[in-house]
Amino acid sequence: MKAWRVEAHGDPRQVMRLREVPVPEPGPGQVAIKTAAVALNLPDTRLCFGTYAMKPQLPFTPGFDVAGEINAVGAGVDPRLVGTPAIGVAGPPDGALAEVALVRVGGLYELPDDIPAGDAVALLIPFTTGQLALHRRGRLQPGETLLVHAGAGGVGSAAIQLGVLAGARVLATAGSPEKVALCRALGAEQAYDYRALDSQQLITAVREATGGRGADVIYDSVGGDVFHASRKMIANEGRLLVVGFASGDVAQAPTNQTLMANYDIVGVYFGAYNGPSADAWRRDIWAQILDHYRAGRLRPLRDRTMTALDDDVAGAVADLGERRTTGRVVLELERSNGRGRRPGPQS
Repeated sequence: MKAWRVEAHGDPRQVMRLREVPVPEPGPGQVAIKTAAVALNLPDTRLCFGTYAMKPQLPFTPGFDVAGEINAVGAGVDPRLVGTPAIGVAGPPDGALAEVALVRVGGLYELPDDIPAGDAVALLIPFTTGQLALHRRGRLQPGETLLVHAGAGGVGSAAIQLGVLAGARVLATAGSPEKVALCRALGAEQAYDYRALDSQQLITAVREATGGRGADVIYDSVGGDVFHASRKMIANEGRLLVVGFASGDVAQAPTNQTLMANYDIVGVYFGAYNGPSADAWRRDIWAQILDHYRAGRLRPLRDRTMTALDDDVAGAVADLGERRTTGRVVLELERSNGRGRRPGPQS
């Protein structure tokens, strides 16, 4: 089969190569999915540079969100799942940027026939993470102010939409006038171009927009200087959500300032909810997202759609790291949506 392989650490354009490799065999508790659609993520870029928390042995296949049909199962997995459409999160060494990817059976979600595979993968990680962040971890309430950093990205654009649905007043930051306009189109009441404002100007703008109080919840997937600026624009009893480190800088929090300003720093990691005790909750989150999608209340924002593995996938991975994308980059290998018709797995 064909698969994109990371063969050394460095710029994705230099270290990713499309290769012929053996079809991976699912191990105990795993399934093999014949790939219909994949969405790229910033961690794919970090994996190429060797700077991600996960450090697989070279060479490996990157790629996380994957949708398609289960074509093989490992030991301990119900063989009746073969032929079932499903979506889940793969990962190195046998990730989603291949004709076949391996996924842990406990991490599978239903892929209904009425949901295009390309939209499903664009929804999966950003919107499930957003639901976890804003509701379970951030306790966002109607009428509160939510500030979303990097609001034009895949994760940020999902958070804006979910915040609006929750009845919050949403503010956002983005990296160009066009991205600022997009944030407003998604429902942000105000959006700020962080490339045109220094940190102090941005802090002042958010404080003024909130009557001096600051934002009740801040959704930070950037880290570094953005995290430190966020500490100065958060409200009393606010929740500063640590969602990721797109800047590559893992900021250190001064706990004395956290104490005196009386706010929470809250970690958000969806992977922490991967045991059987969380299965029903994860399924419920996914069902809610699909219901909102069907009703037109949520839409996955796409930067581009590629249709073949030999498209410029390496360039797209590099563009993610260089902040050249708006929304998600999706690879659709089966645009006809020709999947099996049995109900998806209920893991």
